[in-house]
Amino acid sequence: QVQLVESGGGLAQPGGSLRLSCAASGGIFGISAMGWYRQCPGKKRELVASITKSTSTDYADSVKGRFTISRDNAENTVYLHMDSLKPEDTGVYYCYALELLNLYWGQGTQVTVSS
Repeated sequence: QVQLVESGGGLAQPGGSLRLSCAASGGIFGISAMGWYRQCPGKKRELVASITKSTSTDYADSVKGRFTISRDNAENTVYLHMDSLKPEDTGVYYCYALELLNLYWGQGTQVTVSS
């Protein structure tokens, strides 16, 4: 079992920045990849960014050049640094971890981009 605890959401102005954190605990040694999905109002849940154990990263086209995913293996934590935020980035952001064939989710954190 893997437990994921997210933090760092909140309100930002357009053009602003936020950083999300996701701390993993439990069966972390089998985790091969972690990342973030988001659920924007009226839209399907979409993959925002992912990072593998070997630190290979992938991003949705809509966030490339604005968001950066990173991981601290010592702290078992993944970060999503979001710059140049847009109103359409508003949504609930969910951390996930892929451990062997099991997919775990965090509780979700709200990100609101508004002036």
